[in-house]
Amino acid sequence: MFNKIKNHFNKKNLKDKKYLYLFDKPLKNEYVCFDCETTGLSVEKDDIISIGAVIIKDSTIISSKKFVKFIKPKTKLQEEAIKVHHIRECDLEEAEDIDTVIEEFLEFIGNRKLVGYFLEFDIAMVNKYLKPKIGIKLPNKAYEVSAIYHDWKIEKIPQSNIDLRFDTIMKELQIPKMGKHDAYNDAIMTAMMFIKLKNQPKVTIK
Repeated sequence: MFNKIKNHFNKKNLKDKKYLYLFDKPLKNEYVCFDCETTGLSVEKDDIISIGAVIIKDSTIISSKKFVKFIKPKTKLQEEAIKVHHIRECDLEEAEDIDTVIEEFLEFIGNRKLVGYFLEFDIAMVNKYLKPKIGIKLPNKAYEVSAIYHDWKIEKIPQSNIDLRFDTIMKELQIPKMGKHDAYNDAIMTAMMFIKLKNQPKVTIK
């Protein structure tokens, strides 16, 4: 009931009716796993510099359908962020404008359910640009891989402290590393985590 009310108000606030497809019933067993790299860790102050996304259908990553974009930021890249993603300002000289990329990203994800690792931050970053543009935040249902992993571990062996670090989950689920740390590779690895967890006994993804 809450989601119906929320969607009703979201539809009323939508500035462009061409995005009404976001409220259609999601495609069955289809998800978009995505990851953002940013200039820093502040939603308010920092900008997205790259988005990587892949489509998952049933238990398969559709490798022919991928989304990889680099974005020119309006804020300065933070030193700590560069150490993580190794993207420098000179690497973004030919990058695209965020307004164009956000439109293309919406078309890519459609009404599919979203998957990610610490997805709340990535969604908040997207919403930062999306809401002023079309009047609403992403209405898509979202699945947090670290939360699914946490519940799966608790079910297997009840314990108080569960290590939710990306590399720990990768190792536990025997997911191969994809080389350099970037938005697209992280999206692929997170998608593999999600598929592995989704197919575990007693794990239900609705």
